[in-house]
This record gives sequence, structure tokens and C-alpha cells, in this order.
Amino acid sequence: MTPKKNELVTIEITDMGSGGEGIGRADGFTLFVKGAVVGDVIEAKVLKAKKTYGYAKIEKIIRPSEGRVEPVCPVAGRCGGCQLQSVSYASQLAWKERKVKGCLERIGGVIFAESSEKASGVCTDEGIDSIVKESSVKEADGMDKPFFLPILGMEDCLAYRNKAQFPVGRDKNGKIVTGFYAGHSHAIIPSTTCAIQAPVNEVICKIVCEHMEQYSIAPYDEENHTGLVRHILTRVGAVTGEVLVCLIINGKTLPKAEILAKRLKEAVEGFSVAKTGDEPVGTSQAIKKANSSEAAHLVLKGVCLNINREKTNVILGNEIIPVWGDTYITDYIGEVSFRISPLSFYQVNPKQTKVLYEKALEFAGLTGNEIVWDLYCGIGTISLFLAKKAKQVYGVEIVPQAIEDAKQNAIRNNITNAEFFVGAAEDVLPVKYKESGGSMRADVIVVDPPRKGCDEALLQTVVNMEPKRMVYVSCDPATLARDVKYLEEKGYQLVKAQPVDMFPFTEHVECVTLLQRKNT
Repeated sequence: MTPKKNELVTIEITDMGSGGEGIGRADGFTLFVKGAVVGDVIEAKVLKAKKTYGYAKIEKIIRPSEGRVEPVCPVAGRCGGCQLQSVSYASQLAWKERKVKGCLERIGGVIFAESSEKASGVCTDEGIDSIVKESSVKEADGMDKPFFLPILGMEDCLAYRNKAQFPVGRDKNGKIVTGFYAGHSHAIIPSTTCAIQAPVNEVICKIVCEHMEQYSIAPYDEENHTGLVRHILTRVGAVTGEVLVCLIINGKTLPKAEILAKRLKEAVEGFSVAKTGDEPVGTSQAIKKANSSEAAHLVLKGVCLNINREKTNVILGNEIIPVWGDTYITDYIGEVSFRISPLSFYQVNPKQTKVLYEKALEFAGLTGNEIVWDLYCGIGTISLFLAKKAKQVYGVEIVPQAIEDAKQNAIRNNITNAEFFVGAAEDVLPVKYKESGGSMRADVIVVDPPRKGCDEALLQTVVNMEPKRMVYVSCDPATLARDVKYLEEKGYQLVKAQPVDMFPFTEHVECVTLLQRKNT
């Protein structure tokens, strides 16, 4: 029987959807419930009912799941950023592992070799190494089924983001506030703290709001396209401690910007006293606890403006204007340093980025003699990792500023065997291949596409270039599975899949896969 809108039903949550919502059934009717955890028994109110499924909200938790925990964030559930604040970290990892494997099996048609290893919280390097060795032995014995490796999680999964974007607006009393968008809307949930972002951001937001109030600077009104300050963007170097503050504005200048820069410099340097045990004023208990040692070496590297006068929900414009200091920070992944600007694509979780890229490098199997193409290369993060082990690396990225950063990053790291091209990977690679008369080859091709996955024309060109190995880094299990299926139909075989948790408390998960050309 189909329940009606506003009807109360008692259900047990038995699964989680792709967006992290709980799934339960009332007399066989499937209900998706935001904030519900597998194992919960709840009373739910039906919000919408379709033919075979519907949506509901929690009215009362009758029996909480063993995997349910108290959220560390005061606006969890209202903010649209974290979907899994109520789920224990071990349960998050287990679900993400099932999510990736399920997509590869269901969409990609992959049949994995059996493994006794299961996800159980944070996986150690030793545990992963043993699985890799096991797979090598079985492959050598002629077993052609790929291996699904246990997810790599974090030991400390708080305060991991090195980039933050805070929309600026007014609360119901007219006070200027920063916060986060509610799920599926542009309504701002006022907040200055975030459990997964750098603790110093709270102080930065507080100073900017005070400056705006003092000098009567209006926040941007999205509906009327009026007001000046749209967003506050920050970058924080995990290794260097360098901080960049960028205000996205609906104009060309910011009143008293030099005064604001001076205040921000004092605030960031003042925040660094956290190392001594003193607690920054106004920082919430959850965030102080997250990573106070991070504040020990913070230094404001620069303050800048980003000009966005378009009536759009796209956050950043293309023009950067310096106010004080530099318009970028420098940080490291392993031994490779990177220059990171507000417009740069750079992974937001530096600790796990190192894990992810080292796994990609391992899967690439470089000996120093290979020609490698790195598609969707961003500012050259993976490219420069690979260049240290390859003969020659070519990177392709559609954003001109990112390619300029990639070239500068190669220079600063004394890497001379990396060349970069501006353009969409699905355009550049086929054109280069055609210009070569079909003779262009690669030993290894690495792709790290956006969520939509790879364009079919790009994949066909990859197949035509006949690389021995392909390393596919994915942020969307469904499109990864689709592309793996295409590649397997074109003569490639999935060897290994390694999920990596880059985004604790959220629905998102990355995966590194190794595909190998058959008959090589």
C-alpha cells in the first residue's frame, strides 16, 4: 500500500542511497529519509509519495543505530555541506566502499576476485600492501578477475579542508552574516564554524563581517543583483601554513580594503597562539578540538579581490586584483611544491591527496622510460608527481590559469620533462592524435575527469593510442563504472580498484583504478 503525504510510518533503515540518505520500507514501499542511519528504527513523516518510492523526514528516533553518533557541527542537518555527520566514521567508510564496488559491479559489469579483507575504519599502508601483493600473485597464476582493495580512510577526519567558500548575506534581523547554503538552495544557514574546514576561517569571517558593518558595505543580494560582497574564499597551506583571503565582489573595489588586510594579518597571526594552549576567542569547542596544532605556523600570505559582476550562481569570476601581499599560496604534496591561486583546481584534502596520488603513481608502474599523458591535469599535481618517474609527461587542462600555474610549478620544482596544453581534453587529445597521422602513442594515460566522467571521443582516442596501462582517478563511481565498461569492451581489463576517502562526513568518495591493455 502506498502511504499518503503527511502519513506517519514506522520503518527500519536498512540501506543508504547514493546521496547518503537512509532507505527504509513501509509495507514494501521504499522511502528515502535524510539524516537516517542504517540500523535506525524511526517514525517518519511522508513528504512526497510517487508510484514505487517516496521521501520522508524523521519525526522520532525509536531505536538509534549502533552506527549513529552525535554530530560535531552545530548546524548539521541544516547545512548542505555534510550529509553524514550522524554516521560513525567506520560506518561511513564501509558505506563508501560498498557504493564504489556496487557501481562497478552493477553498471560496469565487473566481477571482482574474492578477498578476505574488509573495510574496518582506517586502513593501514601495511594492510593495503598485503592485498596488492596478493593480487599480483593471483594474477601471475592466471586469475583474470580484478581486485577491489579496502578503502583508505583518515586517522583524523576533522579540519581537513584547505579551501573554504562562505556566502555572505543578512540574517532576518538585517545583520551581516556568513555561513553555508542549505541543501538544494541558496538560503544561507548562518555559521562561522565548520568541523571539516580550517579553524582559522572563523576568525577571518568575523573580521570581514565587522569590517563590512563598520564601513556600511552591503552583502550581495542574489535576487536583486545588488550589494557588493558575494563570498569569502580562503586557502590554507597544510604544510606551509600560508593563508590567502579572497573576497568575491560585485564591483571593482572594496572600501578601506587596506585596513581590512591589516586587520586580517593581525587576526591570522593572533590565531597562531593556539599552539601555546591559549584558545582563540569565539572558536567553537568542536573546531578547537579538531586541529589546534595547525594554527602554530599560520601566516597571511595575501588578500585579494575576485571580480564577479555577472548575475549567476557561479562563485568566481576570472579577474583577480591584489589588495595586499600575493594572490596565491604555496604548499606541498610530498616533495613537490605547488602555487595555488583562488582560481586553481587543487584537491581540498592535502593529507588524502598525497595518499591518492601515491596510489596513482604506484598503479602507473613507471620505470623512467614511459611517455605519459595526464588528462584533466589541473595545476599539474599528478603530472609533476609522474614526471619524477617518467621519461616525458604531457598534461592537458581546459582552464588557462591552471595551465599557467602548472608551468610555473614545473619550473619551481626543476622539472623539465613535463609539457602542458590548454584546452578540453576531449578536444586536445583527438586533435593531437589526428595531427600525428595516428602514430602518436603513450605508455601510460592518466585521467582525472570531473563528475560527468570522460567523453566517449576521448576514450576512443585513448584506445587508439594503445597505452599499456591506464590509471583512472574518479570522483563519481557511476561514471567511472560506465567508462570502465566502455574500455573493457575496447580491449582493456580492470586490474585493481582502490577507493580513497577524500571527503569525510560527505557522500563523496574518490577511487583510483588500474586498467591494462589485454595481450600485452
